[in-house]
Amino acid sequence: MEIFRQITANNIALKDYPFLKELAMEAYLMENEDILKLDTENFAEVTVLDAEIALRGGRKTSNRDGRIDILAKYGLDYLALIELKINEINEFSLNQLEDYLDERHQILTKYPEFWSEVENSPNWVGVLVGSSISPELQRKLQDGYTTKEGIPIAGMILRRFRSANNEIFVITDTFFKYNYTSRDFSKFEFKEEIYNKARLVNKVVRTYVEENPTISFAELEKVFPQSLQGSNGVFDTKEKAQEIYDRTGHKRHYLKSDELIKLSDSIIATSNQWGLDNITRFIHHINNLNNDYSIENK
Repeated sequence: MEIFRQITANNIALKDYPFLKELAMEAYLMENEDILKLDTENFAEVTVLDAEIALRGGRKTSNRDGRIDILAKYGLDYLALIELKINEINEFSLNQLEDYLDERHQILTKYPEFWSEVENSPNWVGVLVGSSISPELQRKLQDGYTTKEGIPIAGMILRRFRSANNEIFVITDTFFKYNYTSRDFSKFEFKEEIYNKARLVNKVVRTYVEENPTISFAELEKVFPQSLQGSNGVFDTKEKAQEIYDRTGHKRHYLKSDELIKLSDSIIATSNQWGLDNITRFIHHINNLNNDYSIENK
């Protein structure tokens, strides 16, 4: 079984610092949404959209209403229902999540702004998060478990620690066997390296700028029209991208120092908002732009 593991602690003496309530876990994950990424491919760019969303008839086994802990978006292709447990995730947790997924249509009916891609319907994924996992659920997830409607389910073990200096460290083990196919457009080869959607765009733009070091923001827009991405644009200035993040709390651009790209008149941040439709447009444009910039779906 493949386990996607993130470890954010170095050689530091740590003590367990568990969440005492699900609401505390929920608040922490909303403030640190990158922890919820499931892999390095289709599910690496995560944005938390909302929390505590009521669902009528969401608990079928007990004939009660339910409440989604967290609603998130992975890239531009997937919406995720995330169910949190401060203890073990198990068969009962899975049944509860599946009940919620059965009523997922209520979300877009009540909150249509959560899915702006009017030309297609979202793909869905379910995520269970807890401090441990039952052997039965682990076996299901290692076999690539999906619901009756084909919705993939992921399980995440979340452990939190605190250092003597009150620094917080998190270790996650994610159990998620997803069967990638060419239609997922999850992996791309550019200049003999493999990238996911958003990382591909960052690399292509960076490569072009390195080959044309005097290029300006306006000139780069002519090479990579902002319409290729859609409403957010392929890239924006570092300042504008940071303002969007500060205002919304959502990372819509790559903002780390090694992700930014320096032009002759500005520093830019590329968008991380790429789905099947706009990445197809981008690749078609690039493949016609320069023979040396051939991109292949892997």
